[in-house]
Amino acid sequence: MVEEDAFTIHADETNIDKRLDVVVSNCIEGCSRSLAATLIRTGVIKVNGAPGKPGYRLKPGDIITGFIPAPGPVSLLPEPVPFQVLFEDPYLMIVDKPPRLVVHPSHGHQSATLVNGLLYHCPELQGVGGESRPGIVHRLDKDTSGIVVVAKCSLAHEKISNQFKERKVKKEYLALVWGHMLSVSGSMDFSIGRHPKDRKKMSINSYSGRHAVTLWRVRDVFKQVSLLELDLKTGRTHQIRVHCAAIGHPILGDETYGKNRPTIIRKKDGSVKKIPRQMLHAWRIQFEHPVEKKEMAFEARPPKDMEELLEFLRDL
Repeated sequence: MVEEDAFTIHADETNIDKRLDVVVSNCIEGCSRSLAATLIRTGVIKVNGAPGKPGYRLKPGDIITGFIPAPGPVSLLPEPVPFQVLFEDPYLMIVDKPPRLVVHPSHGHQSATLVNGLLYHCPELQGVGGESRPGIVHRLDKDTSGIVVVAKCSLAHEKISNQFKERKVKKEYLALVWGHMLSVSGSMDFSIGRHPKDRKKMSINSYSGRHAVTLWRVRDVFKQVSLLELDLKTGRTHQIRVHCAAIGHPILGDETYGKNRPTIIRKKDGSVKKIPRQMLHAWRIQFEHPVEKKEMAFEARPPKDMEELLEFLRDL
């Protein structure tokens, strides 16, 4: 069991009298209702420390505890998944992940992931760094586009992974956020951990938050929207999305941390542009080559959907 997969849910007014399996599936990312029901029946998920039933109706004060077991071994099949290779040598690949592509298999995403595509492009990746995540040393959210570093051998995987752990990798992002910043640059320094009630979310109000720092700079300003360059000094889950929402400037299209914001942008002439996803792009990365020891830096232009939205904003 991975420590991060353990959870505690405190029943509140939003889930009182709802079925136990429904609440668990709603609160835990990647947990379907059928999986929740199975884990409840087998006693992995408990209510007030005791086994329950999937159809149990929650009462005020109920406490749900449990964990989501790691997925069992899956048969990773090479698949022709589209992505752009920015650089490749015998030790590593730098790829530009398109939006809406899941990085590696998980509950509910057993195929058509970036990993499946990597194995199709480079079969020798199988087993590098782990059976279920071959070659992967870091990841991006499904709807976040941009640069991903892939290790092609065990030595490269170890060396690059250590650089990430030691915060020697410079990761820069572009994000369209709601509103205008009060200055041209600054920093966001808020600890991040699991949301105390919604286990699908991260929060700066977590009981077990970890130190997180994001530097930002305004790159461009539009009507009601700003384009930011962001430099991650730490690598917490959903860090940029949580930090931007915490200061009142959530990322455009972020359905988790900016739910009450518009989903379209409208011009005075009545024409509209739909915000297709969270407008976050990993545009630049810099690190030391794991074998040759030289400094390397790579950039990736924003994908078509982000470029089109930027063009629309410039014409407001």
